[in-house]
Amino acid sequence: MLNLVLFGPPGAGKGTQSEMLIKTHNLVHLSTGDILRKEITNKTKLGLEAKKLMDQGILVPDNVVIGMIDSQLENNIKSNGFIFDGFPRTKEQALALDKLLLKKNTAISAMISLKVDDQELIKRLLERGEISGRSDDQNEEIISNRISEYNKKTAPLKLFYNNQQKLYEVNGLGTINDITMKVNTVINKL
Repeated sequence: MLNLVLFGPPGAGKGTQSEMLIKTHNLVHLSTGDILRKEITNKTKLGLEAKKLMDQGILVPDNVVIGMIDSQLENNIKSNGFIFDGFPRTKEQALALDKLLLKKNTAISAMISLKVDDQELIKRLLERGEISGRSDDQNEEIISNRISEYNKKTAPLKLFYNNQQKLYEVNGLGTINDITMKVNTVINKL
């Protein structure tokens, strides 16, 4: 089973690269952002709570995210593997994910980290906000806060996977196809 943590700051291209990997490797895409947005659209209690936090650029609590991931794994138990997008974000989540996957007799194969500088991220997210209408992508201050949260709380997770010899960094600049080729080069080495 191929289980990938697709990693990078907001706007790095994780969603786009996930789409390419799904087609190529027949994986199930588990995007906590997509799952949360669905909850928000359905105006569930979780969705309303998550929207309040997301609009401020604050991360949703671990226990909520881990519960959603467990449910998605159970619903797709016979897949070729999973792309974890937006999860894990902390060492604690990574440990919980390792424990959860171990119960299912599998593990993370690799973390593929997309590297993009902050100014490019802001530009991409503002452009995405114009197209998508997402409120968290339309305000430069909120975007900067999200990137700052990533840099302080999430980026250190790379060390966790590096210590397991599972970290692969990929330059997230260039055409979609160029980046996809770089990502697939990593996967082919696994």
